[in-house]
Amino acid sequence: MTLALGLVASAGAAAGLPAMAQDRAATTTASTTTPVTVAEAPVPAPAEWGACPADVAEEAAPYVLDCATVQVPLDYAEPEGRQIDLTISRMASTNPEKRRGILLLNPGGPSGSGLTLSTLLASRGLPKSVRDAYDIIAMDTRGIGHSTAARCGFTAETPHFGNLPPYAVDEAAVDAQAKVVKGIAEQCASSPDAELLQHLNTPDTARDLDQIRAALGEEKASYLGYSYGSGLGATYDAMFPDRADRVVLDSNIGDTHLNQDVIRLWGPGMEDTFPDFAMWAAKRHGSYGLGRTPAQVRATFFELAERLDEQPLAGVDGVIFRMATFGYLYSPGQYPKIAEVWESVLTDDAAAVEQQLADVPAGTPGGAPAGTAAAASGAASDAEEPWPLDNALTVFLAVSCNDSDWPEDVQHYKDTVAADRKAYPMFGAAGANITPCAYWPYEPVEQAEISPEGKRNVLILQNERDPATPLAAAQRTREAFGDRSRLVTVDNSGHGAYLLHDNPCALEATTKFLVDGTLPKRDVSCRAG
Repeated sequence: MTLALGLVASAGAAAGLPAMAQDRAATTTASTTTPVTVAEAPVPAPAEWGACPADVAEEAAPYVLDCATVQVPLDYAEPEGRQIDLTISRMASTNPEKRRGILLLNPGGPSGSGLTLSTLLASRGLPKSVRDAYDIIAMDTRGIGHSTAARCGFTAETPHFGNLPPYAVDEAAVDAQAKVVKGIAEQCASSPDAELLQHLNTPDTARDLDQIRAALGEEKASYLGYSYGSGLGATYDAMFPDRADRVVLDSNIGDTHLNQDVIRLWGPGMEDTFPDFAMWAAKRHGSYGLGRTPAQVRATFFELAERLDEQPLAGVDGVIFRMATFGYLYSPGQYPKIAEVWESVLTDDAAAVEQQLADVPAGTPGGAPAGTAAAASGAASDAEEPWPLDNALTVFLAVSCNDSDWPEDVQHYKDTVAADRKAYPMFGAAGANITPCAYWPYEPVEQAEISPEGKRNVLILQNERDPATPLAAAQRTREAFGDRSRLVTVDNSGHGAYLLHDNPCALEATTKFLVDGTLPKRDVSCRAG
């Protein structure tokens, strides 16, 4: 199973989830820094539109997209040096007379292809007024998919859980994980893509957005980003305030970039969101047998997780069980999936558990985890081809580590694990555990900061109950932007507000802003439904 902090984990997916997988190599390498203030890169060559790669065209069907490649500097401090490719897609305006510009999309992560995000949103009812107003530009950001891709060489046997380390039951578990993640950092540093890994970060991705704008011949660019994409959008606005037009930030991380504080949000996020599932399951106790009350359903979660900690079932241990439950909370439409898995574990039905988790398709719309239980538990991968999850896990790891100065002291992680295990017992001890970032060999980059000064051009969207990005993070984003922004809070559960969870109030507020540029006069609270 792969999880990622974002809307998608693969092309056309509707919900990326936190990233999980399951040799390590050795070696270290020199460090590098990339300051926010660097010389502006030369204007790229105009984009030449043509057919999209076959897999993208197939994923986009029945919609038809154009694709192009934009070359950008690997290192913006040396703009004339090595160039890398960015693959972008275009869903052209349906009414050129009403076209006002381009709308850049980002699905979050940072991992997985975003080339078909436009068609996903169209399939979810993206209003014609928005499709008239913009050429909608989706992309594989640097390091991902059809762009110049980065890989650490992970396989299904690699003991790496991506941005989600294992749930730590005690300090000894943190010590054990520290040894694992040190090897993971060394493996990435010694990989053939080590040079590229050094330059996967949020400020450079924001620079890439502006290079795409320039390659398309536009003076300004509007933006819609989900989850991690909220941080990228805030960064773009901060670094290019004269070029950022209308900016929509959905499912907010509360900052411009990833760091341990953002990852630890999954602890309170799961606590906020789980009661909705518990209430749903309690009403269906006669069907699934998970508990007659929400409190009993919660008790069942701990019972099953601890049982699987001691005795895995069909390769599914307590780590995978906790991650699967967390991932399915991304959408209420996936509650039956949680219930089915729990029911099978309760009855020790190994065949059913294996089938239920192994058959989850990558990027199922609505929030299902991407990947497979077989991958997570160490099934063999094809030695002739890169492991399908290698790229996504690599990019999430590199961006996370490059964006922030992660603590190096193992005791720090023991302390955060202990605190979060107590405060957020369902998931907190996983989000607080040590990651390869503690041993990352490259210096973190300088980050942009959100400013309350500037034009009023930012709309912030947030479900009240979100497992990955709790409401408090969106409120911090709103405070940072000040009166330049408005916050639309939606009485929904799940990850992603605009189009992904049907709410007419959120739909209207966002569409009106994108089309007319009208921010609400004050913050808005949208009722459920």
